Amino acid sequence: MTGRNVESLKKCGAECVGKQKPLILVADVTKQEDNVRVIEETIKKFGKLDVLVNNAGRGVFGSIETTSLDQLDDMLNTNLRGAYHLTILAVPHLIKSKGNIVNVSSITRLKPFPNSLAYCISKAALDQFTRVIALKLAPKQVRVNSVNPAVIATDFQNREGMSPAQYAAFVKHSEKTHALGRIGQPREVAEAIAFLATDSASFITGTCLSVDGGRTIMGPI
Repeated sequence: MTGRNVESLKKCGAECVGKQKPLILVADVTKQEDNVRVIEETIKKFGKLDVLVNNAGRGVFGSIETTSLDQLDDMLNTNLRGAYHLTILAVPHLIKSKGNIVNVSSITRLKPFPNSLAYCISKAALDQFTRVIALKLAPKQVRVNSVNPAVIATDFQNREGMSPAQYAAFVKHSEKTHALGRIGQPREVAEAIAFLATDSASFITGTCLSVDGGRTIMGPI
């Protein structure tokens, strides 16, 4: 388990129950040396790698008129390049274990949001990355899939600049844009990831699974 915020990592780690506690590593996916260390420390502790979940991500609000090249680069570095590099490092170990990869993408790879341009681009690229490497690694029995969440009850929007009032209005509006009439919960996405990562999904690869409460089947509202 890795991330930039040590307190968040500790909190998440404490919620993990089981015979073995997770390995917690403070790291930044935009730093190559951190990615190398994450894989090396994981192999050192567990002796192998069964699953890679590329979950690091961030967003930025902005359209073609307001999004700078620097903002686009920042988005791609975190949402795409980090996953790309970790995958390069993980693949030799996953081939040995016949493991799998789950990338955390977004419905924005399908639904265009004009004021989230850089984010949409990064997630569309991540899902194409998923499909391409799934095809390449399938003969070696390594499965690769992604999940595409819609609006989920996290602090994602707040961290990217929404005020509490704006977020409340956003959630209220989202209840109308999701067919199930509500936003999703983190556990619902986690369970989809867990499904894809286990042998229950042993015949699934190259799939981008919508976990969206019916958002993608709704009209453009």
